[in-house]
Amino acid sequence: LKDKIQGRTFPRKKSKISASRKLMLKSLMVAKAKEELEQEMVEKEEQKEKYLEEKAPPIQTHSMTLQELKLHAKIDVVDEERYDIEAKVLHNTREIKDLNIKVLDLRGKFKRPNLRRVRVSADAILRSLLGSKHKVSLDLRANLKSVKKEDTEKEKTVEVSDWRKNVEAMSGMEGRKKMFDAAKGPNQ
Repeated sequence: LKDKIQGRTFPRKKSKISASRKLMLKSLMVAKAKEELEQEMVEKEEQKEKYLEEKAPPIQTHSMTLQELKLHAKIDVVDEERYDIEAKVLHNTREIKDLNIKVLDLRGKFKRPNLRRVRVSADAILRSLLGSKHKVSLDLRANLKSVKKEDTEKEKTVEVSDWRKNVEAMSGMEGRKKMFDAAKGPNQ
């Protein structure tokens, strides 16, 4: 048999190992790997047990009272709950980070247009808010009160008088009577 590579022909090399020999070697290699893996698992279990014996020795329960045993059971429950809550918090913080990254990615994909200042009249604002219902024109200056200058000048001139005379007139019982009468009003 010959292989063709870019138009050239090369003789194919025949393997010196037979197919049955290859299969036997593969099966032996797989068996050896399986044995080593099992040995490794046993060694890891032994190391784990040794470590736990050193770091967390078993609790001596024969000298404890019933209350102490209940207390240890409650401590175990609380530790489990704390571990569960810590795991939830870690999960939530990871989710928050992922969502923040997604938000930042989305922000980067869109261009924000430059905003322009637009002058809008009060009528246009009302039309946009109310739609076709708005028919009345809003003229703010028409609603303002008109003030005449003549009225304010007359009021100022009438009130100008000597304040000392007013104080003397109000002092004593007569002044108090005038204030009382003024408070009652002109009807009585």
